[in-house]
Amino acid sequence: MIEFIAQYFDLLVHFDRHLDLIIQNYGFWTYFILFLIIFCETGLVVTPFLPGDSLLFVTGTFAARGSLDALWLSALLSIAGIAGNTVNYWVGYQLGPKVAARKKIRWVKQEYLDRTHRFYEKYGGKTIVIARFVPIIRTFAPFVAGVGSMTYGRFQFYNVIGCVAWILTFVIGGYYFGNIPVVKENFTFVIIAIIILSLIPTVVEVIRARNYRA
Repeated sequence: MIEFIAQYFDLLVHFDRHLDLIIQNYGFWTYFILFLIIFCETGLVVTPFLPGDSLLFVTGTFAARGSLDALWLSALLSIAGIAGNTVNYWVGYQLGPKVAARKKIRWVKQEYLDRTHRFYEKYGGKTIVIARFVPIIRTFAPFVAGVGSMTYGRFQFYNVIGCVAWILTFVIGGYYFGNIPVVKENFTFVIIAIIILSLIPTVVEVIRARNYRA
C-alpha cells in the first residue's frame, strides 16, 4: 500500500517526465491516453485518484513547447470531461433508485434520494461547476446528481460550462506559465502547490462540517 501511494505521488509530481516519455513512445496516441485519463477521472467513481488539475497544467506546458497541439488538446479533453460526467450521472441515475428499492443499505433510502433531488434542483448548477475544480469531489458530484435525479438538461448545461472552464483554466495556465524559467526550474514544487491548492476547498468543507456537527 505504501509503495502504491509512493508511486502515485511520483506520478502526480513528476507527470512532466512521464508525459515526455509517453509522447516519445506513442506520438499521436498520447491524445487518446490523455483522453482516457480525464474520462476515467471524471466518469468512474472508483478512479478519483487519477491526476486531473496537475495533468491539465502539464499538458498545457507541453503544448506551449510544440509537443502537443493546444486546440486539439483542449477540445479532446473537454469532450472527455463532459462525457465522463455524463456517464457518471447516468450510472447514479440508474443505480440509486434500485439500491433504495431493495432497502439493504441504511443510508440509501427513498427519503434521502428525494432530499438529494431537491438539493440538486436548487443548488445543482453551482455544485456541478464548482466541483470541477475540486479533486475527488468532481468525481462524485455527477454521480450524486444522477442518484438525486437532477433534471438532465439542467445537469448537462452546467456540466458543459464547468468542464470547459476547468479544462481551459489549467491548460491555458500551463501554456502561458509552465515554461517561465522560475516555474520550469521548480516544476515539481509548482505541481505540488497545485495539488495542495486544489485540495484546500475539500479540507475546508470537511472542517466546517465537523464544526457544524460539534
